[in-house]
Amino acid sequence: MTSYTDKGEKHQRGRFISFHHLTFWVGNAKQAASYYCNKMGFEPFAYQGLETGSREVVSHAIKQNKIIFVFQSPLNPGNEVMGEHLVKHGDGVKDVAFQVEDCDFLLQKAKERGAVVIKESWIEEDEGGKVKYGIVGTYGDTTHTLIEYLGPYKGTFLPGFKEPLYRDPLLLTLPKGCLNFIDHIVGNQADDQMSPVADWYQKCLLFHRFWSVDDKQIHTEYSSLRSIVVTNYEETIKMPINEPAPGKKKSQIQEYVDYYGGAGVQHIALNTSDIIQAIKNLKARGIEFLSAPDAYYDQLRANLKNAKIKVKEDIATLQELNILVDFDDKGYLLQIFTKPMQDRPTLFLEVIQRYNHFGFGAGNFKSLFEAIEKDQDARGNLTIYTSNGESHVLS
Repeated sequence: MTSYTDKGEKHQRGRFISFHHLTFWVGNAKQAASYYCNKMGFEPFAYQGLETGSREVVSHAIKQNKIIFVFQSPLNPGNEVMGEHLVKHGDGVKDVAFQVEDCDFLLQKAKERGAVVIKESWIEEDEGGKVKYGIVGTYGDTTHTLIEYLGPYKGTFLPGFKEPLYRDPLLLTLPKGCLNFIDHIVGNQADDQMSPVADWYQKCLLFHRFWSVDDKQIHTEYSSLRSIVVTNYEETIKMPINEPAPGKKKSQIQEYVDYYGGAGVQHIALNTSDIIQAIKNLKARGIEFLSAPDAYYDQLRANLKNAKIKVKEDIATLQELNILVDFDDKGYLLQIFTKPMQDRPTLFLEVIQRYNHFGFGAGNFKSLFEAIEKDQDARGNLTIYTSNGESHVLS
């Protein structure tokens, strides 16, 4: 595990401020948005569709504190771009949007440094104000939209969006999700693509390396991963980039790449200030989480006896809820992972709480891998890899 102190080069002008929102391309945006509201504690936030004059694409935006997800679906037959994306990838994250200052400058610099500009900057406005956008391509078919507010925006969400058409009364009866903001977003790559992607962020967006682990540090008996975390100059946007490493069996990273049809967003980590209450509530709402064996907590108790930090939470409660703990001499984090959020074993979510700890749970990766391997086995996907890269299912 390596942490980096060099922040790298600062933009001459402009900056990346924060995650703005995530856009999912899904088969049925209305139902997907409703699922995340019912299961994860989001609420309807804004809408764009036939009723607002959007004739091609429908968008349902949902929100929980500072977290905004937008679910989009094609409205008409023959939408080849979205249709092909859905056939190839299934439901998943299409775009990770950043709020920025000086969109034009950042876009131009990215282009000069080799980024593919999917759409040059343009301005949209309504009675709420003006917003400038630009889009660059990143790994796989994923994109980044840069969003710059041209003055205070007083509309519902972004130009063209209106209030939701309907608010489900059921949501008022359910326990709170207790999720506050996007902590980090993880992108999975095919083997040997992690470093080129991390280099792209450094070169084109002037992000810098923040943290990394390799397969010597993160592995089980069967599979392993490598990961590099890149971040903006102010370190408000964290983007771990993962790739599989050779192992006896197919890793969860490779399973993702196989089912997603290439590189894409593997999981979204959502930060909470009360993970125990959050997980109790989310389980009550019907969210399925991965489980950790009792032996993990036996080892945790032993490790904490000699630790320089003290975990405030009751370990028995964490064990009951299957919440994992990672720590160093200065602090600790608590984390837990959902099962896949759709039928394909691709995107899942993480809930995380930090106490002066800025890592990404490296001490838990082995336990996470073992939990996922158990689910992989149930799916018939814990396959043995041969030297030529082929695989066969264990009998």
